Amino acid sequence: MGKEKVHKRYTGDLVGVKTKLQIEDIKPFFDVDKLTPTINGISDTVYILDDKYILKLFENSSLDSLNEEKKLLDLCSPLPISKIIKEPFFIKEKPVLIYEKCMGESLEKIDINSIKQIGKFLKEFHSLTKNEISSNTNLFEKSRVQKLIDKSGNKEFQIIFDSLDIELKNDGIIHGDLFIDNATFIDNKLSCVFDFGEACNGDFIFDLAVIALSWCESEEEYQILLDSYGLDIDMDRFIKYIKYGMLYYSITRYLASRDYESLLKRCKEI
Repeated sequence: MGKEKVHKRYTGDLVGVKTKLQIEDIKPFFDVDKLTPTINGISDTVYILDDKYILKLFENSSLDSLNEEKKLLDLCSPLPISKIIKEPFFIKEKPVLIYEKCMGESLEKIDINSIKQIGKFLKEFHSLTKNEISSNTNLFEKSRVQKLIDKSGNKEFQIIFDSLDIELKNDGIIHGDLFIDNATFIDNKLSCVFDFGEACNGDFIFDLAVIALSWCESEEEYQILLDSYGLDIDMDRFIKYIKYGMLYYSITRYLASRDYESLLKRCKEI
């Protein structure tokens, strides 16, 4: 357990720019001198402004969804999270948010200390979002996952889904996407969590399981995560949640024509 292991989330060849912007497009709304495209966006357009701010242009989200994110980040402002510095606005008829750029870097090597920190963060996040209501679609509910499986036509997904005896609760608002590359660290200390674009109502254990599938590689590490969060749950039951998370992200990657095989393989082996 003392050995650090490399964890990387697949990003493929997708770039962070779907809608090309020029400084002149932004100037009417925000004073900027330098515009840097990124390779980090999956579904939206992301630029770095003056090396200090992040501009995110939402390709498919509504203004209501952006307002929900702003409301959530305001609620959780005591935590080390991304900060919105301007009210939502539109460029090329698409909604835009500007954030302070998170300090630090995403980890390439995960150790026990980072697992403990992200588990503690999620517990604090859930303490603020418990019983809160989001108007965003619950992306992770079983009826929606079934529709995604039907859309995929992939029989492997259906077999795994049918094998999972799991009932998801509505505990409050969850992050839903807290993979390794959605957090930064400075000197091995968690400095920022970001990308709340998929935040919606859901099951807190599932939210923790998403961390487990990305940050952990063994039952021993799963237990460290559970202890840091303060959750006493049977390991077999927790693994069902992890498997459900692996299935969900295998399906969405498949539908987005991204690498899904390695995650699906883990899902079948766990």
